[in-house]
Amino acid sequence: MKMRSVMPMMIAKVGYIVMAVLFCAAGIMFIALPELSVSLTGICTGVAMLVFGAVKLVGYFSKDLFRLAFQYDLEFGILMMILGVITLFNPNNVMSFICIALGIAILLDGLFKVRISIESRQFGIEQWWLILMPAILTAVFGVMLIFDSATGAVLLSILLGISMLAEGILSLCTVMTTVHITKNQMPDVIEIYDTDGKER
Repeated sequence: MKMRSVMPMMIAKVGYIVMAVLFCAAGIMFIALPELSVSLTGICTGVAMLVFGAVKLVGYFSKDLFRLAFQYDLEFGILMMILGVITLFNPNNVMSFICIALGIAILLDGLFKVRISIESRQFGIEQWWLILMPAILTAVFGVMLIFDSATGAVLLSILLGISMLAEGILSLCTVMTTVHITKNQMPDVIEIYDTDGKER
């Protein structure tokens, strides 16, 4: 029986790790340099959301072994890409929109990851709490980002950075804990052949 290729899972896992690190780096940048121009903030955030959304779609269709980390990434990946495109088309005047949109996305991802942590515990993954704790923290920062969108630009940039940093850490913990790649993974549909070699 032909085994499933692990290449999509490898691309998804590596992409998740890279994007998580980039989210952390962007978060640190916004915290350390809160005076960055609104235009640059919008472009950086828009690109990050667009690429991360694409990575999430790859993860969803990769069909990893446990099916935990990527199970909600179809809808969430599409949402992230749409928000990223909107942000890139108007990066100069969307600071409040960026914070509200990204806050909602981060809040939803945190809540989804809380559920994933519970399912991971039921699945027998001992490190499930490494997902739960940052998921709760990320959801809290998402809420703060939504409701504090009217504060000053500097404080808002710092909060945006903290939220992106939390999201990056959460994504990193999730993918490292729940995504396991095996070289001999069986396909979802088992192919059955007749005695004459024809597939049924």
